Amino acid sequence: MQISPSILSADFANLQSELQAIATADWAHVDVMDAHFVPNLTLGLPIVESLLRVSPIPIDCHLMIEDPDRWAPPYAEAGAQSVTFHIEAAKDPVTLARGIRAQGARASMAIKPGTPFAPYEELLPELDMVLVMTVEPGFGGQSFMADQMPKVAQVREAVKRHGGDIWVQVDGGVSARTIEQCAEAGADVFVAGSAVYGAESAAAAVEELRALAQGHAH
Repeated sequence: MQISPSILSADFANLQSELQAIATADWAHVDVMDAHFVPNLTLGLPIVESLLRVSPIPIDCHLMIEDPDRWAPPYAEAGAQSVTFHIEAAKDPVTLARGIRAQGARASMAIKPGTPFAPYEELLPELDMVLVMTVEPGFGGQSFMADQMPKVAQVREAVKRHGGDIWVQVDGGVSARTIEQCAEAGADVFVAGSAVYGAESAAAAVEELRALAQGHAH
């Protein structure tokens, strides 16, 4: 059970200290948005490169961008240990996933709430993680979509059939109130933004979320 706090909810003027605040987490989740694939603009490769130099934990890049076939591999090349592209935007996901892995990073596919998983199950051998979005991507602080839990379970079952070490990540509205149902459905990597950075102590929030998830491990 891994906790990946999203710096989308952090103070962008003090990202180094905000990363230090989550040093006990497993990953730092970095949302890259291009104002095209999603209606928001966050940060890009130069800032990710700076974060990689100072982060006490590995960086998990979630690329909510158009043309990830071109733009995703450089994040892996820069040193991001996990790089997630959206299947809705990828033109050649097999080549893309192999390109990310070739740079030494874990390759991950994200699916939006309205995107079914079944058509993409055959991609599992090329992937290290599947991200099931539990909000519409674009903005932090949105309400958790419990109706995505059957999809999480479907991905977990497919991973079991396929074998291999493929993680199932959930992102969106994950909090102390919702993390247990995510774990019960089969998720094992949990992205939490406001639940961590909105808490009095980010470190305490990370520990609470991890304990709740472990108590309901699938």
